[in-house]
Amino acid sequence: MCGTCGCGQPDQPVLILKPGEEEHMHNYFHSHTHHHGDEAHTHSHSHSYVHAHHTDDKAHVHDHEHQHDASDHEHQHMHGHVHEGEGMEMHEHHHAHEHQHGRQVMVEEDALHENNLLAERNRGFFEAKKLLALNLVSSPGSGKTSLLEKTIIALKEKVNIYVIEGDQQTMNDAGRIDQAGAPVVQINTGNGCHLDAAMINKALKRLDISDDGILMIENVGNLVCPSLFDLGEALRVVIISVTEGDDKPLKYPTMFETSHICVINKTDLLPYVDFDVEKTREYALRVNPELKFFEVSVKSGEGMEDWFNFLLTEWKKA
Repeated sequence: MCGTCGCGQPDQPVLILKPGEEEHMHNYFHSHTHHHGDEAHTHSHSHSYVHAHHTDDKAHVHDHEHQHDASDHEHQHMHGHVHEGEGMEMHEHHHAHEHQHGRQVMVEEDALHENNLLAERNRGFFEAKKLLALNLVSSPGSGKTSLLEKTIIALKEKVNIYVIEGDQQTMNDAGRIDQAGAPVVQINTGNGCHLDAAMINKALKRLDISDDGILMIENVGNLVCPSLFDLGEALRVVIISVTEGDDKPLKYPTMFETSHICVINKTDLLPYVDFDVEKTREYALRVNPELKFFEVSVKSGEGMEDWFNFLLTEWKKA
């Protein structure tokens, strides 16, 4: 479980896969009751089976992980009470005891400190490879993956582009990026609501990176937890769409405060939705006066040239 936001589960596997590898998660839950004298203990166990199938060369790799959570025990105690002039009365009392086994959950400061150390290691790797690393964050449905696809198609002949995709489940986005023509690995976080520096560090080992290029990290769709975790990126890009409320910067200030770029997407829908671009910019600048804006329509291409030119300029500086 994440010691900062509480997402995920203890020892839950994080899957890092390439296109052509299909993963299946099989979860089931069952409990066992053990009788020890006059005490009954109920142990709950959760098992996860991860199967990675390499569909390109027909090789099948099966990794099995078992997760046992014995932290919930129900104890039944019988106590006898003697009352004067009466016989023995037996009263049954049910006591529910929770026991925590294993390591203690770190406090938030320690968890973030460990993440930040790994983020610095990632940052050193990016600098050594002359990679411009971007962390793309947003709510689900803002158009992150579509923006990535169009960016790859437009720039892949000019610069090497690599992608790390973050989602709770599926290989859907990695498949789209692969079709667009960029090397990509998928991180499936299970119940986790964000990517962290350790996940990125492991994913980099599976991504064939040559010197010089742009690394795009598409974070899990969430405007809260990703704001806390430095991945080692040079720029954090928050993406919102005009189909969302224009008060997003005030509702999620930490995300906008920690970002360098704000991309306002789906501007082709402005005539049909109640969204005030100027108000959104004003709210965002209250939180972060240094924020740089791009207003784009990934679908129509409006404003995309400015985005492409910005990326090329920043890459040449890296």
